[in-house]
Amino acid sequence: MAKRTAIVIGATGFTGQLLVKQLCESEEYVAVTIIARRNITYTHAKLEVKIREFDKLEERDLEIADDLFCCLGTTMKRAKTRENFEKVDLEYPLRIASLAKKRGIHNFYVISAAGSNKKSPFFYSRVKGKMEQGLIDLKLPHLSIFRPSLLTGGRAEFRLGERLAEGIFQLINPILVGPFRRLRAIEGKRLAFAMYCYAVQGSRNHVRIYKSIDIQNARVIEENEEKPIPREELFDWSKRKDIFVEAEKLDEETKGKDFSV
Repeated sequence: MAKRTAIVIGATGFTGQLLVKQLCESEEYVAVTIIARRNITYTHAKLEVKIREFDKLEERDLEIADDLFCCLGTTMKRAKTRENFEKVDLEYPLRIASLAKKRGIHNFYVISAAGSNKKSPFFYSRVKGKMEQGLIDLKLPHLSIFRPSLLTGGRAEFRLGERLAEGIFQLINPILVGPFRRLRAIEGKRLAFAMYCYAVQGSRNHVRIYKSIDIQNARVIEENEEKPIPREELFDWSKRKDIFVEAEKLDEETKGKDFSV
């Protein structure tokens, strides 16, 4: 397998920190660059840190890389105003994606949220929906959008509402089975692992949206294990030429054989 390089934006956040560690400790990545407004405590031989202001980010600030992971996100409590919230969760991801496209980075991975919809009556979901649509409109070579449900785990920042919701989901997650499994809360480390898995061995469709159930089901596929066929490719015969046998070859293989019963 060819070794990969990655850029992570938002590496100082909850999921971003976990993702950086996942990428650096994997065998598939030989170099990981993070672009952040402040340094991180984690260090690794593969890791390079660039301190930049996102308002002033330029194309030359992005290294040539296989994958760019955008883990940016804030809260209204930290942003204080809707304008600041939109800047972090909408404007920055679109700006970064545009620079990545110009730089020739083929794979863009971004964290959104379950329920994202540009027409949602809820501000948070509406901003995430606008972000998704803006990225799709950019026509990136390969865009992967991750829509986790409630994220749980050891955040450095205390959020009362999320902490209460996390406690509730710890109780009900075990009983959310079958069709209700998609409603389970997602651990931050599970999201980071899923982003890594789908980057290394996932679909290369123009746009792919990974919902909570896809994040929960992410796993490493062994080299000698046949990859599952994505649902959207199952009946795309142009991509499944392996199931057809050329007529000439079939005639040659069956020549002289008696198939009578």
